[in-house]
Amino acid sequence: MGFSSFIVLLFLGGEIALFLIRKFSVPIDCFTFLVLLFNFAAVGVFAVFLSKMAIIVTQGYLVAIGMLVAYWFTLLPEWTTWVLLVALALYDLAAVLLPVGPLRLLVELAISRDEDIPALVYEARPVINHDQGSGEYEGQRRAWRRRRESGNDSESDHNIGTSDAEVTAPLIQNRVSSVVDGQESSVASTDNSFLEGIGLGSSGAIKLGLGDFIFYSVLVGRAAMYDFMTVYACYLAIIAGLGVTLMLLALYQQALPALPVSIAFGVLFYFLTRLLLEEFVVQCSLNLVMF
Repeated sequence: MGFSSFIVLLFLGGEIALFLIRKFSVPIDCFTFLVLLFNFAAVGVFAVFLSKMAIIVTQGYLVAIGMLVAYWFTLLPEWTTWVLLVALALYDLAAVLLPVGPLRLLVELAISRDEDIPALVYEARPVINHDQGSGEYEGQRRAWRRRRESGNDSESDHNIGTSDAEVTAPLIQNRVSSVVDGQESSVASTDNSFLEGIGLGSSGAIKLGLGDFIFYSVLVGRAAMYDFMTVYACYLAIIAGLGVTLMLLALYQQALPALPVSIAFGVLFYFLTRLLLEEFVVQCSLNLVMF
């Protein structure tokens, strides 16, 4: 993953940097450009994977990686882009919700090892409550892991296993309920208390896979190639879909994919806006001809 990020920042970023240098006639020599580009890519790998830098630096590099990949996806043919977006939304739905989904299995494996997933995940600023430190989240993760192990043992001895709801983990941190409701929601049942703290980390921050940001950007970039009105419509549709996903996550407190709702809204709004704009332009043209 680190090598892939390095290649993205070095080669894809270098191509766009060369385009901007030619566009704005920036005076720079080849040696200086290569040194700056290599340092930009190397620091990006360290910021995302290998060291604990300021969160704004990590967020900036994650946004840069998403923008670079999304830009090159917009160079694909239009029909290929739409098929790819719909296919990946369906894959995201299956990978998270199915019992054998790869993303679900990865999250469960990371929780069982009490480790974070080494992936490109965008993390908002931590929202740990002052009354609850990170140690309590770690304790809840360990308690969840011990409960899961004991459940597996009892299943082998007495054919008693845990339900699917007890082994799910949100891809977006389940602490989003505090963001939606504006305050910390109380956990009534014991099962829900074990779900607290399960996710990609224990900081209490909202986390979202960078792939979701990339394909949100691909959708908006494709809309920008047609008209700015479709850009606004797709942007609002993606934000609305993400808000619906966050509310569903706060309601069900289980793993939910972030792509399907937003992509469905975005594609629907894109084609509706495009058809409405074409109809409006045709009507205006007819009225001008008549006058």
